[in-house]
Amino acid sequence: MKIHFALILTVLGSGITLPMAAWDYSGHRMVNELALAALPDDFPAFVHSPSNAERIAFLAGEPDRWRNNSDLPIKHYNSVDHYLDIEQLPDAGIDPQTVSDLRYVFATTFAAGREAHLDKFPEIDPLKNTDHTREWPGLLPWAVTEYYGKLKSAFSYLKTFEKAGTPEEVANAQANIVYIMGVMGHYVGDGAQPLHTSVHHNGWVGDNPQGYTKWPGIHSWIDGGFIAKAGINTAGLLPRVETVASIEVTLPADGRNPVFVVTMDYLRAQNALVEPLYALEKTGVFKADNIGKTTTGRDFIEGQLLKGGEMLASIWLTAWRNAPEDGYLAGQLAKRQKSEAAP
Repeated sequence: MKIHFALILTVLGSGITLPMAAWDYSGHRMVNELALAALPDDFPAFVHSPSNAERIAFLAGEPDRWRNNSDLPIKHYNSVDHYLDIEQLPDAGIDPQTVSDLRYVFATTFAAGREAHLDKFPEIDPLKNTDHTREWPGLLPWAVTEYYGKLKSAFSYLKTFEKAGTPEEVANAQANIVYIMGVMGHYVGDGAQPLHTSVHHNGWVGDNPQGYTKWPGIHSWIDGGFIAKAGINTAGLLPRVETVASIEVTLPADGRNPVFVVTMDYLRAQNALVEPLYALEKTGVFKADNIGKTTTGRDFIEGQLLKGGEMLASIWLTAWRNAPEDGYLAGQLAKRQKSEAAP
């Protein structure tokens, strides 16, 4: 899949309804594994070693493991990075096609827009806002873009250590890259689940002339129950993986980060699938009893997992190909070499 710049649960027993983590662990693993398979042959080979490939797959579930922590600061910080309710942006007077790529600029703009258009937002119930995040629409594209920056930095210092570092420094840099790649995969995988881009994340809300389901369990069923019941797995999807190209990183006229722009385009495209997903659910193709009778539901879910894997691979590849050597580190290593060579 070639990506260009222009491209583009309810928590039972608690009374709290939250956007779920997109895909269960098995689905997130699949996205990371499919991404590894989509990389071109010239990508650094160390990521494909059995131990590193397994770690990248394992780390796909890391941000969801953070959700299990009972400490409020991590829950408050982590929750909003998993989704973006795109419909809330225009409600706050923000154009999704021109939204700022800077997390805190967006946050202040959205807060002001929300305050100015309170009639368009449901009243927040404090009893259902225990992690204090309901004031926000989610920050998923900012999380992806920030991890891209971290990965690009890690590749920069790896390239520098490969020229003048010790074997231990190279190994540590590679380990950092594996970690960032794995964790980043979770967020890109979240974006491939259409319900993570919409206010309709746990059943249809508001006007419902088509009579779509309001069942809050639709999210958890799509994320994992259906995948498990249908037997969807990486081995079955690998033959359909396409080798990716990197994202065109020419700076757009408005100065925003091109990876952010492509990520927003990716999320907007998945948001366009929200109503089709509900329409499919209405036909019964996601029901457990129909899994062996039709492939329509399976085809939809498999297509989304493949999109997530290929999008992720494109971002990984873009970070590697566009990472310059770390100039500051190179200077420090040169001083070290000179000092070690001195009599």
